[in-house]
Amino acid sequence: MTDLAALQENLGVSFSDPSRLRQALTHSSYANENPTSAPACNERLEFLGDVVLSLVISEKLYRDLPQATEGEMTKLRAALVKQDTLARLATTIKLGDYLYLGKGEEASGGRDKKANLASALEALIAAIFLDQSPATTQDFILRLFKEELKRAVSQGGVVNYKSQLQELLQARGQPTPVYYVVAASGPDHERRFSVEVRSGNTILGQGTGKSKKLAEAAAARSALEQFPT
Repeated sequence: MTDLAALQENLGVSFSDPSRLRQALTHSSYANENPTSAPACNERLEFLGDVVLSLVISEKLYRDLPQATEGEMTKLRAALVKQDTLARLATTIKLGDYLYLGKGEEASGGRDKKANLASALEALIAAIFLDQSPATTQDFILRLFKEELKRAVSQGGVVNYKSQLQELLQARGQPTPVYYVVAASGPDHERRFSVEVRSGNTILGQGTGKSKKLAEAAAARSALEQFPT
């Protein structure tokens, strides 16, 4: 069996029961070819990992995008937990190097297949959840998804409202919206910004958020709600 010490060091997680990690990395093809010596395949762990991952990502989006609607958060979560994203993140931690694959799967390039990588990452998340604690699992997920989450927030809950407002005002021949920070409060790690958006001298809407961008998005949304549909 592969020495998994290097993987655990790279993950920042030391398993109390390494057999859980081995199972997370075991493809069904390997389990089928080695029925007496291999651990069970990772499919059951994958099922649990999908749920745990969705919960952590959902909570993060809920807390970081207080102005986002259910539909917007659903779209962002779907983009974050889709196969392409999971496979890309699995590659960053070199998960493919540690997969247990059957001979045929190995020969067909199974270590680089998106489906295998995504499934293994979800199974890994479940293994950490079962072996460690919910807090450790959450920390691992948020570290791994840090840049993806930043990108999703900046491209999702922030850009849309501002773009929609600008397009609406342009279509009506009104001045381009301008955003002003009117208040900021709280310590550095819990700042709250209040922003108002104006078109010319007219205040169209106000909003608050943990960052200027989120507050601007909230203000733009508030402004859009003032226009008749």
